[in-house]
Amino acid sequence: MTQEVEMKEAQAVSNTVSSASLPSTLQHLKEIASLIETGAYAKEVRRIVRAVRLTIMLRRKLKAATLSAFLNFALAPGSEAHSKLSSYLPKEDDRDMDVDTASSAAQGPKHSLPDIEIYCYLLVLIFLIDQKRYDEAKACSSASIARLKNINRRTVDILANLLALHRMATLRHDELGQETLLNLLLRNYLHYNLYDQAEKLRSKAPRFEAHSNQQIRTIQLEYTDAKESLLQAARKAPVAARGFRIQCNKWAIIVRLLLGEIPERTVFMQKGMKKALTPYFELTNAVRIGDLELFRTVAEKFSSTFSSDRTNNLIVRLRHNVIRTGLRNISISYSRISLSDVAKKLRLDSDNPIADAESIVAKAIRDGAIDATIDHANGWMISKETGDIYSTNEPQIAFHSRIAFCLNMHNEAIKALRFPPNSHKEKESAEKRRERQQQEQELAKHIAEEEDDDDF
Repeated sequence: MTQEVEMKEAQAVSNTVSSASLPSTLQHLKEIASLIETGAYAKEVRRIVRAVRLTIMLRRKLKAATLSAFLNFALAPGSEAHSKLSSYLPKEDDRDMDVDTASSAAQGPKHSLPDIEIYCYLLVLIFLIDQKRYDEAKACSSASIARLKNINRRTVDILANLLALHRMATLRHDELGQETLLNLLLRNYLHYNLYDQAEKLRSKAPRFEAHSNQQIRTIQLEYTDAKESLLQAARKAPVAARGFRIQCNKWAIIVRLLLGEIPERTVFMQKGMKKALTPYFELTNAVRIGDLELFRTVAEKFSSTFSSDRTNNLIVRLRHNVIRTGLRNISISYSRISLSDVAKKLRLDSDNPIADAESIVAKAIRDGAIDATIDHANGWMISKETGDIYSTNEPQIAFHSRIAFCLNMHNEAIKALRFPPNSHKEKESAEKRRERQQQEQELAKHIAEEEDDDDF
């Protein structure tokens, strides 16, 4: 009986969609509202998640007139939520109204569920953020949070604020939800450079092997762990998540440079990333050559890019690596060279460059960066002859590190396996799955067709 009802509903939706070759954005919003209503009554959170995902696909098409018409459709006119949300929408955008806006307003409100009300708040908030009206967006967000405090429904959890969601996920032992929300909270802290607060949250939150935030590790000088995790994240990210992969590669490049490594040229030539990684390519070239003057020029040239990427504080640390690389090249090229010439080649611009060069050389010798000695009496740096590297343990160490990396990646892949909760109890029938997939494909197809029409 239930399957017959669902089939009739699916057929009705299919007929509605097929009746118009290009449904309007407002019609899509109505279908999403119907999906939320069904999920609320059936207490199925997955339907709410699907509604949010479909809304993101419509984000670029949200107009003030469309939202106003949807509020008239979803909320009772004169209600507190309707009045408050309508006040955030401009009135002069009537020319962008969809074709069926007028008729939908005459239909009157159909929904009084808290889930629909919170969804309306979400739509208006997205619109205000995209319009860069941040003050009004902040007021709308505060109003939605105040409303959420008075609602105790599990289907609304997906639309609630992050801290409340993280608390609920912790109480319900939802490990995957905790990891996702913790990452979002940490990203918010890092956006405002609140690294201490982010570290406190990370250290006190329940620990899972799969989650970590590598920006914190990088800031705290844990470069090796940060490098491995960033490279894994870049490889595991889907191809469509280009922005995320670009950000991972930017941080991975900086971390590898801080570790004394030079990233391969192919890293900067990846499809769709060449332009975004150009500043980091020039930076890598300056570090590879060991030219301090070129490093300063690149840092000044792309200072705005590095500031927006929030990598400025790490690039400042690279100055020491540039000096060490230049010094290593000098030690290989010369068996003996005066400290004054070392200062000139490194382009040290301090008040006493010779003394600075001497201290830099002494530190590099102590750290094992170069194999040389200092003749203090004559002011020379004397390099020792380079031996056969294959007579040392370095090849064995490098081979061991690669094996350890492969084993660690295999173990992480095994730990990352996830299964849906209660999968052994609730199994979706093949017929229901086909109906759901068909509806999603039809909606996605119509949205894609509208986007193609807009391009023309």
